[in-house]
Amino acid sequence: REETVEQRIKLPKEYICLANEGSPSTAKSALRYLRKRNITSEDVLKWKIGYCDSGDYKNRIIIPSFNQNGYCDYFVARTYKDDWMKYKNPPVSKNIVFNELMINWREPIILVEGIFDAINAENSIPLLGSTLSTHSKLFKAILAHSKQVYVALDQDAEKKALNLINLLILHGVEVYKIDTSDYEDVGEMTKEEFEKKTNTATLFDSNTLLIQKISQI
Repeated sequence: REETVEQRIKLPKEYICLANEGSPSTAKSALRYLRKRNITSEDVLKWKIGYCDSGDYKNRIIIPSFNQNGYCDYFVARTYKDDWMKYKNPPVSKNIVFNELMINWREPIILVEGIFDAINAENSIPLLGSTLSTHSKLFKAILAHSKQVYVALDQDAEKKALNLINLLILHGVEVYKIDTSDYEDVGEMTKEEFEKKTNTATLFDSNTLLIQKISQI
């Protein structure tokens, strides 16, 4: 019964969408931060990126998630100042399919770690971490809707990436691994660089996986 409950939350009342024309002067720092991360105006519009200049999420970029029915079910709040806490997300469950409203399940899915990684990749879903539980809504959605998945975790999460690939293979999913070894994470790449990496991704089977695991020993 818990799984059928639709999580809905409200964005912070101080949230200001950066896609709107005539942003206030307080938006300059937020926009400067996004430019440094190669976030374009098209990205801002697509992901409904905003910010807060006051309140509990002051000086934070806000990136909302919308479920398949169009309701906000989560958001990521990342500081663009020198706050010691990089992320301050809402106190609700992360057991969601982030921005499911925008996912095309008929096309291959790309799994990445964080939200800025997802912005760089088409039809991607951030894990909001580096693991995926078989009990999660995302895992169940993949099994129900997608038979082809690309995995692109950060360079320092190689073992976790292999475990995730193994899990998906065991459940009959066709899995490709995207090489991110030249970068700290997907978010450091340009969209063009990530597309090239995706086009040269390695198809994994149990034998490929075994060889990779042995090389990690």
